[in-house]
Amino acid sequence: MTLKSEPFILGGDVMLRVNDLCAGYGELMILNGFGITLESQQIVAVLGRNGIGKTTLVKTLAGLIKTRSGNVTLDGQDITKLSPPQRARMGMGYVPQGREIFSKLTVRENLLVGVRAMKLPLSTIDTALEDFPTLRPKLNDLGSSLSGGQQQLLALARALVLRPKLLLLDEPSEGIQPSLLEEIHEHLVQAKQRYGLSILLVEQNLDFASSLADRAYVMESGSVAREVDRDNLLSDATLVHEFLGASNEDK
Repeated sequence: MTLKSEPFILGGDVMLRVNDLCAGYGELMILNGFGITLESQQIVAVLGRNGIGKTTLVKTLAGLIKTRSGNVTLDGQDITKLSPPQRARMGMGYVPQGREIFSKLTVRENLLVGVRAMKLPLSTIDTALEDFPTLRPKLNDLGSSLSGGQQQLLALARALVLRPKLLLLDEPSEGIQPSLLEEIHEHLVQAKQRYGLSILLVEQNLDFASSLADRAYVMESGSVAREVDRDNLLSDATLVHEFLGASNEDK
């Protein structure tokens, strides 16, 4: 799979700022002083091995896990104590790991859920289908009938139909065949260009992340271990071997 990344144009404003974030489950602390910044119209990847807190990070940013300490700002506004629906209304979109579409609803009904919750006009769905034409023939199909890649496209369309300022993506490449992964890549690049979207991409697929990200943070033990620019994502041997548990021969 060969994916090309668009050049990064700095938006000039901080879209997401995470300061000294601590969160976890019960007595177990997973995030320990995590901190990052993401500029407007920038794609930033958070990389790392399985089990080091990447999904916990995304769920905490989405408001699904309570913050123990630290703070999160979205486009200059503190959202640390806001609920997931409140964060969505502030402009945060979220595509979880495993997609979590409504399997017993049709594709159209999946798109309607967010549109109705945000009280948007029904014509918003037509706009989404213009951006995701491969979903149009599937409008009346149940979510459970879609392939894994098609479900990921639906989850992405469901998030983007709300026109968020910031999109949180948790392992979008997981279990996706290369042809659909390229389509997902193109949708993300186009959304960034057309709508000025900022994206936080949590990934373990280094090739996919490096094709999109302007820069990356490497996560270890619930905090940031390193920050890496795009040019060094694939060439940095320490990054590949020590932090991601892979080698160039493995890829």
